[in-house]
Amino acid sequence: MFTYADLAKLQAQSLKMQGHIRHQTYSPEMEKTLRRFSSWEVAELIFKTNPSTLRGRLAADPSLPEGQVEEEGRQRWYSLEEINELRRKLKIKNRSLMPPRPAGKRAVRAAIANFKGGAGKSTVALHFAHAAALDGYRVLAVDFDPQATLSHSMGLSDVSEEVTVWGIMARDLIRETERMNAVQGGAESGATLPQRKLPASVTGMGLSELRATDFIKPTSWPTIDLIPSCANAAFVEFASAQYRHLNPEWSFFAAVSRYLDTIPPDAYDLIIFDCPPAIGYQSMNAVFAADVLYIPSGPGYWEYDSTTSFIGQLSEALEDLGRFRGRLPSGTDPVKAFADIKFLLTRFEPNNDLHRAMQSAFNQVFKPHVAEHPIEMTRAVEQSGRFLSSIYEMDYRQMTRETWRRARASFDRAYDEFRATLVDAWDKLENE
Repeated sequence: MFTYADLAKLQAQSLKMQGHIRHQTYSPEMEKTLRRFSSWEVAELIFKTNPSTLRGRLAADPSLPEGQVEEEGRQRWYSLEEINELRRKLKIKNRSLMPPRPAGKRAVRAAIANFKGGAGKSTVALHFAHAAALDGYRVLAVDFDPQATLSHSMGLSDVSEEVTVWGIMARDLIRETERMNAVQGGAESGATLPQRKLPASVTGMGLSELRATDFIKPTSWPTIDLIPSCANAAFVEFASAQYRHLNPEWSFFAAVSRYLDTIPPDAYDLIIFDCPPAIGYQSMNAVFAADVLYIPSGPGYWEYDSTTSFIGQLSEALEDLGRFRGRLPSGTDPVKAFADIKFLLTRFEPNNDLHRAMQSAFNQVFKPHVAEHPIEMTRAVEQSGRFLSSIYEMDYRQMTRETWRRARASFDRAYDEFRATLVDAWDKLENE
């Protein structure tokens, strides 16, 4: 017979292995560091120009970043900060290297969601965040998943649950309850809402005093910040059910949206949500706060079946939120509308007849919502997953350049389509 004590022993053994993997993957200081990028990558893959053109511009202007030359090498290697400085200062054939960003609008938000485990949500969120950073955007990633795969891949593993989405929701409960108690005639009928009292176990945690920035952690990428998750945050589903009982008027599903609204609109360009594989309190917060819903799915029948169930259950859950009409702050509509919805096939093998057949089925049913470019399964993608890294973090010298380029090209095409979707969504957002 086995008890919780046996589970604790198994976890302890696993944590030792986790530390061994981190030691192999991260720097000697046990911190994840971002590699430099070669002048060839900067020119051809980031700025999308001829390498000789970039070399000529760099030679003509000594004030531009020079990068570093490694021992026994001739090629220059640039940090992301240096790449962004080049982006700001250079124009190639009168073309700005800055990515599109409409003025006067807040960051656009995308939820990567599906309750099918193994659909590639965290992989997609990680790669899109890294691709966007290389594209010149400032990114905030939000890890809603207690498995914390995105947080670990971003280099954050020692995280307190108070600074996760659970902390944001508990803080929101306290603040919303205080707001409701201060309203004299909040109900539609004109009757005074009942005074709600929260126990000291909630109010005594000190969460209400936390600033918005206290939840945001830096990563090894200088233009990517993260609201992390951790295993202890798994109890958010249980805690949220209790919180709703303490204050039935609390619009739990809008907690993260209200939090993000307090962040200055020009602090970030893109906000990307990595959602848990379930429809619950955390995932409902993610989809309610999102402008765009991105749904990754594997290319098999059972993934298609699960995705169909997901959108059906999500539809019902969003419809149920209409009962909160009249209980939300002014200007908030519980009827959720997305600027766009996209289905993205992952782990796709172009030469697999079944995968092509399922791609055809997705197109037949969901078009025009199906992303044109699926993410292909390659050996380089598998290797990046084993080392808690994206293909953008991997040095192409660790494998054949063509293997690396093929994997990167797949994510590049998917990201370009993702960016176009978000830019279109930006046009539909109101000015701040």
